[in-house]
Amino acid sequence: MKTLFIHGREDIRLEDVPTPEPGPGEVRLRIAYVGVCGSDLHYYFNGANGAFVVEEPMAPGHEVSGVVDFDPSGKLDPGTPVTVHPATFGDPIPGIEDKRHLFPGGSYLGSASTHPHTQGGMSEFLIVKDFMVRPLPEGMDLRVAALAEPLGVALHGINVAGGVEGKRVVVSGSGPIGLLAAAAAVAKGAAEVVSTDVLAGPLDRAHQLGARPVRVGGAGSAELPRGHFDVALECSGIPAAVSATIEAVRPAGVHAQIGMMGAGPQPIALAMLIAKEIQLRGCFRFNTEIDEAIELLAARPEIADVVVTHVFRGDSADSAVEAFTTARDSDASGKVLVDMRG
Repeated sequence: MKTLFIHGREDIRLEDVPTPEPGPGEVRLRIAYVGVCGSDLHYYFNGANGAFVVEEPMAPGHEVSGVVDFDPSGKLDPGTPVTVHPATFGDPIPGIEDKRHLFPGGSYLGSASTHPHTQGGMSEFLIVKDFMVRPLPEGMDLRVAALAEPLGVALHGINVAGGVEGKRVVVSGSGPIGLLAAAAAVAKGAAEVVSTDVLAGPLDRAHQLGARPVRVGGAGSAELPRGHFDVALECSGIPAAVSATIEAVRPAGVHAQIGMMGAGPQPIALAMLIAKEIQLRGCFRFNTEIDEAIELLAARPEIADVVVTHVFRGDSADSAVEAFTTARDSDASGKVLVDMRG
């Protein structure tokens, strides 16, 4: 089978490797689409995602859709359209049994956090545990289904924030996760959704999803109204944006930090958070929200028409490089997909 492997910084190769056989409790999938995530960009352009360094050939990609190729148990017929929950869960911690995604020792598709590395979906075929497989609703497009994982991240942020129905919401950052957070907030009945970014392209996409765009930073920028929003969904991970959204949240409001930040101290202005008793809540991946994401995408497939801006073939290293390069240009692109069917 053909697989795209990252070997190190700006070194990705299409290689022929044996097609794996699924064991007990496993399913082999024929992959269709793979989304390019921020972590994939770090692995390709830097050879590492934070502390997780690529030390052996690793196939990236944890946002996948495809069809069942072979299920040894016979429960899933060949050709069944599916997406995948990309996590396995580690050792339970007493008191947080309902938060499996926080258990230590788990794994995630396309990650160098484990040794050997956990291989991802940029391959013709992928073996996953049977509990990771999510059959799709009838008629759901596989291109749309590739958004289930990142939408699950956005929905988890909304759930951590305590919901958005009837609330005034600001979404900080309009990259793919921010766009999906805005779309989800609109769908879940927020009274107002404002999306921010420093670039025009992401803001135009946010506007198409039903959010009011506000450009922040640089020429033509505007300031967010102070103390106006009930909930902030911060999706950029940029310290200045975190500080700005804290100012924009009302007293006793909620700031949900969805965007991942670098390790170590961060220059964030917390005095206003303290003075207004704002609740700062961390958000990490998701637990079961991928199921909610599938339902939302089935009901509103038009979300993908806005969020997915580019699809590249996965049958050459050059095409993969073009996909990663395009995904890094956040003004020109939303979600970039790689089609592993050629």
